[in-house]
Amino acid sequence: MSETASASPAGPPAGLAAVAATVFGDRLPLAIEYATLLSTAGVERGLIGPREAPRLWDRHLLNCAVVADLFPADATVVDVGSGAGLPGLVLGIVRPDLRITLLEPLARRVAFLSEAIASLGLSRVTVRRGRAEEVVGQVSASIVTARAVAPLDRLAGWCLPLCEPEGRMLALKGSSAAEEITEHAAAVARVGGVSPRIVECGGGVVDPPTTVVEILRGGSAATGPRRSGTRGAGNGSDPSRRRRPDPAAASRRGRRGRHGP
Repeated sequence: MSETASASPAGPPAGLAAVAATVFGDRLPLAIEYATLLSTAGVERGLIGPREAPRLWDRHLLNCAVVADLFPADATVVDVGSGAGLPGLVLGIVRPDLRITLLEPLARRVAFLSEAIASLGLSRVTVRRGRAEEVVGQVSASIVTARAVAPLDRLAGWCLPLCEPEGRMLALKGSSAAEEITEHAAAVARVGGVSPRIVECGGGVVDPPTTVVEILRGGSAATGPRRSGTRGAGNGSDPSRRRRPDPAAASRRGRRGRHGP
């Protein structure tokens, strides 16, 4: 397998052939086909930079593929801001049991993703054009992923409302992950995120391991700023429900104040 992979122009470099075979297993030919699409049409259409083509395997494909161990069997997934399909298409390749929706707002990227899905024969992967905030209530999954899209506070605001109750978001991050968790803790909590933690994937397989920030969706995930003066029904804060003053009671209090109890 490794000799065939190395012989392909878009196959993993010789130093990564054994690792790629371990990570992708019998799905490696599909991964090579996807790498071919990225290094040709992906570069030509501006989905990835030309300097990324030589490092597709270590920086992108393997980096995304090792995250697959975090997904239970037959999980539903929404990949926010899929771009060229990282990590969504890679997950669809390495884990054919997952049901994945690639969410991407730009038409040229949607066209590439649709063509890639058809070419690779990924029957459980679909693509939808749109932004995360536009599809709340229409698209949801047990796990929502994102990679290199935005800072953690904005990511949580986009991803958590798409998580099913008690679902989670997985954000593929770099070396700043711990700092982002600390910096954006309050913002993450405001949109319903709980128990943020760092998970390292692929240790001993890829170097460096892939850093993932996992955030659970709490009881509710806010979809936008709350209006001032409305805190929800049943807590006595609705002005229409406030008890009106009793003029007779006020008069009695006034008489007690002047003459004693």
